[in-house]
Amino acid sequence: MYFPLKHPTVISRLFSSHSLQTNVTHNFKTQIHQTLHRLVEQCSSMSHLKQLHAQIILHQLTNQNLTLGKLISFCSVSDAGDLRYAHLVFDQVHQPNKFMYNSLIRGYSNSNDSFMAMSLYYQMINSGLAPNEFTLPFVLKVCAGKTAYWEGVVVHGQAFKLGIGCQVCVQNGLINVYSVCGLIHCARNVFDEMSERSLVSWNSMIGGYAGVGSWKEAFGLFREMRDFGIEPDKFTLVNLLSVCSQACDLELGRHLHHYIVVSGMVVDQILRNALLDMYGKCGHLPSAQMVFDQMNYKNVVSWTSMVRAYARHGRIEVAQKFFDQMPLKNVVSWNSLISCYVREGQCREALDLFQKMLNSGEVPDEATLVFALSACSQIGDLVIGKETHNYISNSNIALTVTLSNSLVDMYAKCGAVGTAIDLFSQMPEKNVVSWNIVIGALALHGYGSEAIRIFEQMQEGGICPDEITFIGLLSACSHSGLLDWGRYYFDRMKSIYRLSPEIEHYACMVDLLGRRGCLEEAITLMRGMPMKPDIVVWGAMLGACRIHGNIDLAKLILKQLLELEPHGSGLYVLLANIFGEAHRWEDVKNIRKLIKDGGVIKCRAVSSIEIDGCVYEFMVDDNRHAISSSIYSMLDQLTDHLKSLVYNPTAMCDLEEP
Repeated sequence: MYFPLKHPTVISRLFSSHSLQTNVTHNFKTQIHQTLHRLVEQCSSMSHLKQLHAQIILHQLTNQNLTLGKLISFCSVSDAGDLRYAHLVFDQVHQPNKFMYNSLIRGYSNSNDSFMAMSLYYQMINSGLAPNEFTLPFVLKVCAGKTAYWEGVVVHGQAFKLGIGCQVCVQNGLINVYSVCGLIHCARNVFDEMSERSLVSWNSMIGGYAGVGSWKEAFGLFREMRDFGIEPDKFTLVNLLSVCSQACDLELGRHLHHYIVVSGMVVDQILRNALLDMYGKCGHLPSAQMVFDQMNYKNVVSWTSMVRAYARHGRIEVAQKFFDQMPLKNVVSWNSLISCYVREGQCREALDLFQKMLNSGEVPDEATLVFALSACSQIGDLVIGKETHNYISNSNIALTVTLSNSLVDMYAKCGAVGTAIDLFSQMPEKNVVSWNIVIGALALHGYGSEAIRIFEQMQEGGICPDEITFIGLLSACSHSGLLDWGRYYFDRMKSIYRLSPEIEHYACMVDLLGRRGCLEEAITLMRGMPMKPDIVVWGAMLGACRIHGNIDLAKLILKQLLELEPHGSGLYVLLANIFGEAHRWEDVKNIRKLIKDGGVIKCRAVSSIEIDGCVYEFMVDDNRHAISSSIYSMLDQLTDHLKSLVYNPTAMCDLEEP
């Protein structure tokens, strides 16, 4: 018996045609259930389904799990469904069956609600129902989505125990989980143990290698796949193009493009965007432009790829032009250009673009906010930094470790060290980057003793320091004159933490030794370096020569500078100042002649000052601003304040030396 869906009251008609509803025969009930089942399968909208559900409730047919299962399945999986409604129906079922659980778990996994999907999975197990090959692939999808390695391992064990671990769909899910969690060898073990592989299996494994940048293994599998007679699809090629993009291997990417053309594969939007992205990241902008121009339809991904391609390679004007022409922008589009301005040091432009983004109604994501805070850090704009922090607080944006680190870094570099330390203390979770930022901030502002205390707390918390930690720590010792502590930590870096000092660590130690007058020890350390001293190390040594008036050593350093950086001006100016302070005017004259005749570039220094919440940039004798008089008045006040302070190097050494 067939009832068209356009008659939603058909069930009522069936019942009304029977004289005694309470004494419906078994055959008639079966007919009703079959009718309901067909009607649910024919549903095309929630309004139709709700009418049917109402009839089911009205006529006390809610014990029919087969029909209710179909209803839950429609609400959970169909594009026209309603996952919340499916769960409400599910909660009213006295004993949900496996099909109902699978439908809901699938629905929540597709909607990226990992918490509800896993909760239902555990509820299913606790109810005594064993998951099957239709349950575990979606549970594994959830594990991959939240990179839950241990939960994936547990599911793997359960699949093995239930005897469904050899099902292709389950194995594909396991490959995906292990790949996403970075355990590519575990994924390969599952792949190698498969007795039967689908195209999804090959794509999952190739995609896993693509995710970790293993181009040799990815293309090796591609060749093996073709040897087995399995034809790749667009997802295979998108994964391989991704590998080429990560490795910036233009030649390999071109060979892949040639294969696509020769094989006659249909190139859809996804594949064209992958080709565009590959050429853009490999730096071949003409080819990227060619692929873009040949597109009949360009979506937001296509436009964003062009913005990123030109921005990535410093063509910021062209990137801006593409951005302005975009018919539709998303958060990735905005982030691509904002990050480019920050990377190129045009932080004011980056912040202006960030403001335009907010005005456009586009909601920034974590990456946007990190870029904005980074721009504030670089130019010391505490005003916009605070506004960004307020935006985060008012928008109830979750403070992840990365975002919290950016806030601490911004406040520290903008001079609000106390606020930075307070935020750091309030962080519920800290990683090594968090500790490094605070140690570096304290070092920057001359709080050497506090930097050492934070480092000791870091050790007590079980966080293992890295090379960057010791750069901040040794810099803190240098800025605060903590010579014995610097020697102590430089030694422990090698003996306890097994970290090989890089040139930055040596530069910190040379600076520390030089400031404290241990010039011979500094020279000995430089001679024992496993690498040649660079301009920073020689610069630290030259600064020590100025502090202690060692003219002879300064003249020896001049020879090294001429070999290392013949066209830089900073250290030559420092040398001229050293000779000037010693009244060696002939040497000053020679240095100035070197600067003039040797093509040395004198960079014009740019300073910035904040007045009434606005940051102004200016140079020497710069009268461009209308408030120049106010700027110089403020500078005079700062100069007088600094002159009134008496520097006492022992005041900061309040820690007991090791």
